[in-house]
Amino acid sequence: MVRLDIISDPICPWCYIGKTLLDQALAQRPDHPFEIHWQPFQLNPDMPPEGMDRRAYLEGKFGSRDGAARAYAPVLERAEAAGLDIDFAAIPRTPNTIDAHRLLHWSEVEGCQTPMAMALFRAYFHEGRDISDHEVLADLADGLGIDAALVSRLLASDADREEIASRDAQFRQMGVTGVPTFVVAGQHAVPGCQPPEMWLRVIDEMTTQTANGAG
Repeated sequence: MVRLDIISDPICPWCYIGKTLLDQALAQRPDHPFEIHWQPFQLNPDMPPEGMDRRAYLEGKFGSRDGAARAYAPVLERAEAAGLDIDFAAIPRTPNTIDAHRLLHWSEVEGCQTPMAMALFRAYFHEGRDISDHEVLADLADGLGIDAALVSRLLASDADREEIASRDAQFRQMGVTGVPTFVVAGQHAVPGCQPPEMWLRVIDEMTTQTANGAG
């Protein structure tokens, strides 16, 4: 197996699109060698714990509603091309994502980290749910067979908060400035949304190298 780390934030639309494009390639290569692990990166590390009104957030970031619309137009276009129907209008608040990252961390132990990542994307981008809300996170955990009561207790504590912050800081020190960033075999960083064709080439090259090595 080849480790593939995905440095991501659950509120990053490009991360959702990038993983969807990767999945399209993986579906064409069901025997792919990748073992996927999700890594934390907060797009808004200084976001208040309660998050903030999305309209205020967008106007603060892009200067105006029109500025936000212009910034998100290519996102919507790329999402649609990938087969995703993202509903930005349904998102009332921009959340702080530290707790979502903690849940992703715990879901790795439970063996369902990628399904959890996709559940977070769907909850935020399609259902407009507040993924900083502990009840929402516990519900997502329950949907994947994780003990919701345990998750609620962990979220109410500071469990693994420093771990997430430390890993986030580590990736920034390594030079990661945006997500998604894919790291292949702990060595090769692949930034941004890559088309399925690129991933197919990577998979085929690795398969060829493995076959030649075995021979």
